[in-house]
Amino acid sequence: MEHEEKPLPLPAARRRTPGRPVPARRPLREQHPETLWSERVVTLRTRGAGASAQRAQAEDPARLQQKREPVRRGTGGDSRPGARPAAPPPPPPTGNTHAAHKPNPFTLTKEDRYSTFGVDVDTASYTLFRRYVTEGSAPPRDAIRVEEWMNYFSYSYPQPQEGDFHVDLEGAPSPFTPGRHLVKVGLQGRTIAPSERKPTHLVFLVDTSGSMHSQDKLPLAQKSMKLMVDGLNPTDTVALVTYAGSVRDVLPPTPATQRDTLFAAIDSLSANGSTAMGSGLQLAYRHATKHAGPQRVSRVVVLTDGDANVGTVNADDMLTSIQGYVQEGVTLSTIGFGMGNYRDDLMEKLADKGNGNCFYIDSEREARRVFQERLAGTLEVIAQDVKIQVEFNPSAVRGYRLLGYENRDIADKDFRNDKVDAGEIGAGHSVTALYEVELTGGAAQVATVRVRAKKPGGVEAAEQRFSLERGQLHASLRKASSNLRFAAAVAGTADILRGAPQAGDWSLATAESLAESSVEGLSDRAEFLGLLRRVREFHAPSVASVPY
Repeated sequence: MEHEEKPLPLPAARRRTPGRPVPARRPLREQHPETLWSERVVTLRTRGAGASAQRAQAEDPARLQQKREPVRRGTGGDSRPGARPAAPPPPPPTGNTHAAHKPNPFTLTKEDRYSTFGVDVDTASYTLFRRYVTEGSAPPRDAIRVEEWMNYFSYSYPQPQEGDFHVDLEGAPSPFTPGRHLVKVGLQGRTIAPSERKPTHLVFLVDTSGSMHSQDKLPLAQKSMKLMVDGLNPTDTVALVTYAGSVRDVLPPTPATQRDTLFAAIDSLSANGSTAMGSGLQLAYRHATKHAGPQRVSRVVVLTDGDANVGTVNADDMLTSIQGYVQEGVTLSTIGFGMGNYRDDLMEKLADKGNGNCFYIDSEREARRVFQERLAGTLEVIAQDVKIQVEFNPSAVRGYRLLGYENRDIADKDFRNDKVDAGEIGAGHSVTALYEVELTGGAAQVATVRVRAKKPGGVEAAEQRFSLERGQLHASLRKASSNLRFAAAVAGTADILRGAPQAGDWSLATAESLAESSVEGLSDRAEFLGLLRRVREFHAPSVASVPY
């Protein structure tokens, strides 16, 4: 299911007077009826049987009463008694649609010690956030996927010494919730030099319907395709298919060396008519399948605003029609453009089920980042059906919560079921996951992290195992790596802005302090800090941040 976005302003935090008793908690419906998840979440079918449903064990009431104030939707608002928060400007009225996912609950290890999910290297949610903020509004809550915010950034994890992956583990006290720690699981895939890439056959599937006429849609898509062509190897080929009211073969498979021919075909495109996306997908996949094979990458690249209004318009129906092609090894990239009728929900789901990745392009600079600077990772998969399972030691961890990855949830029992679909990782891609944990006891081993993945086109998966020891938990966040501090800033901001119940009393001021301490001269991190400051300007002056 999907629904049109209904962004809600984020009210400000209220400061608690030291020594003041915690007032009795009112029912959630009375506190925040506008964020009552059971009334506003659109439930989506996700991969696996849904392990979060198995472990939907809420934190025990006694503990909640002991450590938490009444839920505060604080993001840094005016703390003076009676002060009213300054609401951020709402996004302009649009027909953009996003899919809501209920944030993961705090889970007791005595009830379920395992956390299992598929990897995700998509970044569309973060780029959408950047566009909303740049245009002067807060993003809709349902547009925020925490994992895509974290995975937008590079963390410079060490390269694997053997195999396809290196796993980077560390933890430190949480700056958001006293008495808890943050644990980072960083997965780094091996890199591939441009000369080592397999020959690639691309099929550009371009939406040329009337909705694509604006400068941030088809013209930007044309620039994006040219950037990708410029980054291809001489052994690569490109085909071009368009769809509007009907489907059209514009260019047969053409060597990447014929740059003028490719550019002329791209320049010839214009926008008009309705949108028959489903028919276009079938034709593109038929072309791609002809060139699929174990020694060749065959990928369909869809460039669209996602607005399908003719023929097959449902993601499940589209995927059913091309599922056989997916099984033959064809991968998919969905590239989103524009605002006003953007189908974020459809684009993300197509990439998810099509063994691919999802990006949103808001500028030529972002197009250059995706299609040139990170081209190898965008095109070539180094591992498929990649699953991560974290087993927390009940003698060391009382409970945990995974920030994000709700739509990547996999049933614990399916971790070693190699028939269950999971995520793909491209060359050089990294994946970062952040847990909020509550420690207990004195056991030396905190958790065991297992990574299971198949080779591209493989049937059986191989498994790697890594251990998180108590000695890898820093005494303070200041002593932790800048990677952990920055990931905490990004994930914390996303969790606050999407209205996660567990982040109800977290502060954007704290997130800003973390980001300031971990920029380290990196331009993408500096940009995030600037965006965070703009988000905070939407609100009244902030309460003081929590020292870390």
